[in-house]
Amino acid sequence: DRVLIRIKDLTAEKADEVVWVRGRIHTSRAKGKQCFLVLRQQQFNIQALVAVGQHASKQMVKFAANITKESIVDVEGVVRKAYQKIGGCTQQDVELHVQRIYVISSAEPRLPLQLDDAVRPEVEGEEDGRATVNQDTRLDNRVIDLRTSTSQAIFCLQSGICQLFRETLTRKGFVEIQTPKIISAASEGGANVFTVSYFKSSAYLAQSPQLYKQMCICADFEKVFCVGPVFRAEDSNTHRHLTEFVGLDIEMAFNYHYHEVVDEIADTLVQIFKGLQERFQTEIQTVNKQFPCEPFKFLEPTLRLEYREGVAMLREAGVEMGDEEDLSTPNEKLLGRLVKEKYDTDFYILDKYPLAVRPFYTMPDPVNPKSSNSYDMFMRGEEILSGAQRIHDPQLLTERAQHHGIDLEKIKAYIDSFRFGAPPHAGGGIGLERVTMLYLGLHNVRQTSMFPRDPKRLTP
Repeated sequence: DRVLIRIKDLTAEKADEVVWVRGRIHTSRAKGKQCFLVLRQQQFNIQALVAVGQHASKQMVKFAANITKESIVDVEGVVRKAYQKIGGCTQQDVELHVQRIYVISSAEPRLPLQLDDAVRPEVEGEEDGRATVNQDTRLDNRVIDLRTSTSQAIFCLQSGICQLFRETLTRKGFVEIQTPKIISAASEGGANVFTVSYFKSSAYLAQSPQLYKQMCICADFEKVFCVGPVFRAEDSNTHRHLTEFVGLDIEMAFNYHYHEVVDEIADTLVQIFKGLQERFQTEIQTVNKQFPCEPFKFLEPTLRLEYREGVAMLREAGVEMGDEEDLSTPNEKLLGRLVKEKYDTDFYILDKYPLAVRPFYTMPDPVNPKSSNSYDMFMRGEEILSGAQRIHDPQLLTERAQHHGIDLEKIKAYIDSFRFGAPPHAGGGIGLERVTMLYLGLHNVRQTSMFPRDPKRLTP
């Protein structure tokens, strides 16, 4: 009949109450007739004391001291106010005086990594000569690495991004859709797709939900979004590329100008940033303890620069590049720093990309034939969204595909979807893991992918 209390709810208000708590043994330290335990539950922990007395025998103290780290236990105890703040615990004003303890699930005595090592900032480890845990060890033992307070905070915040994305777009009148991930042709006409056996033929894993988002616009849904896996068969072993990631995709019909869509997407991201600031300060601060970072800055309304303005800023900083040249990763990062210095924002939009560097389905600029109605959005100098007004006229779409040398037969279903009347529309796709990484100022997207997939990793 016992009711289990959450560790985060054990505060001074609970003083002198008898409570039941379930948690993992984070650390244990025996000292004479006492044993000090730290019980952990997600990113919260509390000190528990087992001491010889009315409710505990010597054997019980010895039993508690010998419970292996990471074992799950149920504890009955009295909440007591601490005489002084308890360092190293989230619940610093109280401790638990244990009366009974039960082992629910015992962990093996030898752990592949120590959680204290896994949350230690690398700088501290280097200075003190103490161990830190490298990335491959973390990912090989992900189920344990995910127990650290930092990982718990990262993925709670990532869940918040999805929640805020859905909340904001639903409030704006968008409809959530679910799109196929097994498709008959490469969704963007490219070669970077995973081929899978499909009965007596072959199919592909979707690079993007774009075709289906656009088909829904053609079916008069007007505003749609989806959250789901995206697959890219690119042999990119970088800090920001994965072969499978979670796409937050948006598509929307507009009335007069594609900037209606740009503004809607930008405002959605701003609402997410504001929601994270308001709801997830505990998680942000937890991550910052291990990975210190300046708070994320953004403007309202969002800064929008034209591509030519960005190129001009780079040239002024000494970069040599052509008007129709795409941004390299180093130039992206440099431009991010220049924008931060000039406008004091970590989030901005680069609009009117050269047509030559965008996919075939991108609408050309009606005024400048070398430009396009396309845009990217950046966080801390790295791209998190690529989007554009889509060509909704099948004849122009056919011409642009031919110009890019794309086999028309392979994209026939895509072009045919616009033959029965399609409203002007635009959209874009956001990488969830990349947004999480850059908002928190982390340095590798594998830290924000729960079970990352890249060219060299397919397990766990």
